[in-house]
Amino acid sequence: MPRNTGKRGRIVTTTYTSYKLITADLSTSLERVAEQPDVKRESAYYLDRIGSIKTIDEFFADSRLYNYAMKAHGLEDMAYAKAFIRKVLAEGTDADDAFANKLSDSRYKDLVVSLNFARHGETATSFDRAQKGVVEKYNRQTLEMNAGSENSGVRLALYFERMAPAITSGYSIIADAALSQVIRTVLQLPDAFMATDVDRQSAYYEDVLDLADFQDPAKVGTLLERFTALWEIDHPSTPGGQLSAFQTGGLIGISTDLLISIANLKLGGR
Repeated sequence: MPRNTGKRGRIVTTTYTSYKLITADLSTSLERVAEQPDVKRESAYYLDRIGSIKTIDEFFADSRLYNYAMKAHGLEDMAYAKAFIRKVLAEGTDADDAFANKLSDSRYKDLVVSLNFARHGETATSFDRAQKGVVEKYNRQTLEMNAGSENSGVRLALYFERMAPAITSGYSIIADAALSQVIRTVLQLPDAFMATDVDRQSAYYEDVLDLADFQDPAKVGTLLERFTALWEIDHPSTPGGQLSAFQTGGLIGISTDLLISIANLKLGGR
């Protein structure tokens, strides 16, 4: 239920209530985001230009297009790592040993799916997934960021709900600081847990969690009910600011070294 903070009579909703208000009519929430002047302007630019892009070089040359697509895929803070992203796009995902397939973070594969230059060459940007699909992703990313400015826990919950189906191993959780934060909150794990060996963390997650549950929206909803309740206890609803998991070095800025080390661990386990 809404509650009064006692400051200027401002009403603040709990983390769970705010999350449910957004998701109860998600399409309307996304429509409001799409009509924001800045979002509408950037989306119009993207849709007007992306179809004319025929190569990876041309994609990188238009920084406005490139940054839009990176934000749409939750990779905004990795936009600086152009050599890394170029390798992801150039190798695609068709080969088992393609770079994106070695990374536990599914967002890189998602970027390839949207802009699959490796498979489709000059026609990669002609598909609906490269045009309208990317715009829809951009709107969702903006929705989550807007929610986070009010309550970081709501952003985490929205992000987790969207990304849960991509969790296929303990490494999937470790490689994504936001997913990790939700799971650590639910399991009530101390911050010191993150200092343990990566392979031991992964094994622990796979032991205590049923990864198949992340494919079930109802079970994800139950998990997020617990998360938002626990988050509210530790972080009473106040205007959010940026959460470390969504800053450089956190969710999106996870280091290249860590990504590669996780990839190597996965390969070593095959």
